[in-house]
Amino acid sequence: MTARLLSRRSVFGMSAGILACAAVPPGAYADSAAVVPIHQLIDGLVRVMKAGRATPFSRRFDMLAPVIDQTFDLTTILRASVGATWDKLPHDQQATLLKAFRRYTVASYVNGFDEDNEQIVLNPEPRIDGDEQIVRIRIIPDSGEEHKLDHVMQQGPAGWRVVDILADGAISRVAVQRSDFRQLMKQGGASALAQSLETKFANLSN
Repeated sequence: MTARLLSRRSVFGMSAGILACAAVPPGAYADSAAVVPIHQLIDGLVRVMKAGRATPFSRRFDMLAPVIDQTFDLTTILRASVGATWDKLPHDQQATLLKAFRRYTVASYVNGFDEDNEQIVLNPEPRIDGDEQIVRIRIIPDSGEEHKLDHVMQQGPAGWRVVDILADGAISRVAVQRSDFRQLMKQGGASALAQSLETKFANLSN
């Protein structure tokens, strides 16, 4: 059970960064379209879990990668994690970081959902938070502690996409990454962050 908890933390960055929720404005309503990407994400995770560890990691990675691309706004997440420095980076460095961040993100999910021993329950009613909507799921293992994950959704040109995840309703993955990523950028620039992400990918894929 300890190993499963550790792998879950590697996916959702269980440390610090509590976000406050904005009040719902009068007349606001939830958009059910915001739930669709999370349906797609759950379907992809279930396929990966059913494939299990008997299926090579690379194959499970290829199964899930298109789902992550369709449900997450990885560029927005990475920009928020890196901060103002992102806009000052040359295009080739941004592309390198985005590629490494995508590989790390997909690998985190494949590593965290590698056994068919959990039930994922979706709350079909999003919660409004300003111009964002929060889609909530519960991960219920066969044994052990249940986890709640709130997916922060923003609407863009490609529709609703995940821009952050709040573990147990409060702990922001972006906030956790922001602390780590900005320290690496300060120490060694984009190359240091890219190398760190590639190292994490290698560790997860093993």
